[in-house]
Amino acid sequence: MPKDYYKSLGVSKNASKEEIKKAFRTLAHQHHPDKGGDAEKFKEINEAYGVLSDEKKKASYDQYGSADAGAGFGGGNPFGGQGGFGGFDFSGFQQGGQGGSFEFDIGDMFGDFFGGGRQSRTPRGRDIQVDLEIPFADSIFGTDHTFTLNKTSVCDHCSGSGAEKGSEFTTCTTCNGKGQVKEIKRTILGQFESVATCSTCRGNGKVPKTKCSVCKGHGVRKKETEIKVKIPAGIETGQTIRLTGGGEAIEGGQTGDLYILMHVKKHSVFKKAGLNLVMDKKIKLTDALLGAEYDIETLDGTVSLKIPEGVTHGEVLKIKGKGVSYDNSKRGDILVNISIDIPHKLSKDARKKIEELRKEGI
Repeated sequence: MPKDYYKSLGVSKNASKEEIKKAFRTLAHQHHPDKGGDAEKFKEINEAYGVLSDEKKKASYDQYGSADAGAGFGGGNPFGGQGGFGGFDFSGFQQGGQGGSFEFDIGDMFGDFFGGGRQSRTPRGRDIQVDLEIPFADSIFGTDHTFTLNKTSVCDHCSGSGAEKGSEFTTCTTCNGKGQVKEIKRTILGQFESVATCSTCRGNGKVPKTKCSVCKGHGVRKKETEIKVKIPAGIETGQTIRLTGGGEAIEGGQTGDLYILMHVKKHSVFKKAGLNLVMDKKIKLTDALLGAEYDIETLDGTVSLKIPEGVTHGEVLKIKGKGVSYDNSKRGDILVNISIDIPHKLSKDARKKIEELRKEGI
């Protein structure tokens, strides 16, 4: 008669993954042999969890009453698979001591099950985001910008070593110069041994005889730090520049990153449109009819814009090579939207002349 794995864990067939996991944890702690529990019951709930926690095996069990003839769940193992751990071959690891001790990092395998997860061997400092506003012209041409930021940085007195200048180093007594220490965890599956970075020497294996007088041996300290950033031409509001290693420093670890969120000040005349700059220009009616030249103030200085005879309202004229910089030597254009300034009032003399033009069909 097939086993009722749902009954073994005390859950319904509609139970979620989290409900199945929670039920297994509770029963595993309750029936663990090391805590005086029933070994057979412990084996039964392990077997049930091994099937119900795997979507494919659970689907097969629900349909056929069996996870898979070749699945190999008989070993009382909550992870399924041949050899007791779902395809992981431990034959190459050294086992020693009572109950078994494997010298490898099990954080990824059991982190979620036992809580806490795997911690990085090298800690990483906090990332920082700052807002930076620049003039419109700087966004068009690009620029180098410098600002100060109060953050935890590598100590400039000891260059992060934590040692006073000229101080000798001695072997760390915590890890005996290895830079790593072993941590032993007891779990319902036995005793496991993992390796972590030594907190005393921060993985260096040596400690200074005399600690840095500025950072007190930490290698980092809070201070005003000058940040230099190269702002590329054509950058826009909302874009972000990432400076790797520009974030918070951390003792014995990797410095975080700095993210600079850009804000470009609005210009009184120009708007950016891709690689081009767009502006509006009003001209007189007579200039539209007869043609003229207008001085235009660009970001590079004053240039002359030729208005052709008969230009129409809404027509776009172009000033080449005065737009956004790109590819080092190339530039976009300035696009000038022409609007004709129609007078609201005319003098008697002007009206007379306009009426004469109308008679001519103009």
